[in-house]
Amino acid sequence: MESGTLYDYYGFPPESYQITWPAPGDPRLAVRVQELLRDAGFGAGADPERGFDHGTFVPLKLTYPDAEIPAIQLSLKRGLDPAEHIAMGRALTPLRDEEILIIGSGMTFHNLRAFRDPRSHAVSETFDAWMRESMTVDSDARNRALTRWEDAPAARFAHPREEHLIPLMVAAGAAG
Repeated sequence: MESGTLYDYYGFPPESYQITWPAPGDPRLAVRVQELLRDAGFGAGADPERGFDHGTFVPLKLTYPDAEIPAIQLSLKRGLDPAEHIAMGRALTPLRDEEILIIGSGMTFHNLRAFRDPRSHAVSETFDAWMRESMTVDSDARNRALTRWEDAPAARFAHPREEHLIPLMVAAGAAG
């Protein structure tokens, strides 16, 4: 089974809508992920027709340009609660022992209106410094910090919407 490409962005150059990453899916892994999430109390389903969005196809195309590895994509949970996404990651921890690579793609700065403004650099660095500090402490302290990411300096300037930060919470939860 090969998944298509979902161009879930707008306003970019035409060539950015020609990018493809036709990696095969992995239906057995998708079932395993659903089982782990359900066992942890999360509702889980599958949509085999949905293509890979840019959070998947961009980093994986850079890493595996020939799309030779099977891949599945996990959607974010409505409400974007950081603690729920950390718990989702914890539920997926057994996959590490099964040699499954878990990637949480995103950015520490995703304010596209301020992206090219040179005044944003210092503010971005403030949030980046908080992130570096938060990610280098023990896992309990890290997860507490990530759960309260909105309290970090410049958090909402760096992320007016958090959907590009929340995948980190899943990866952190899975990391233990």
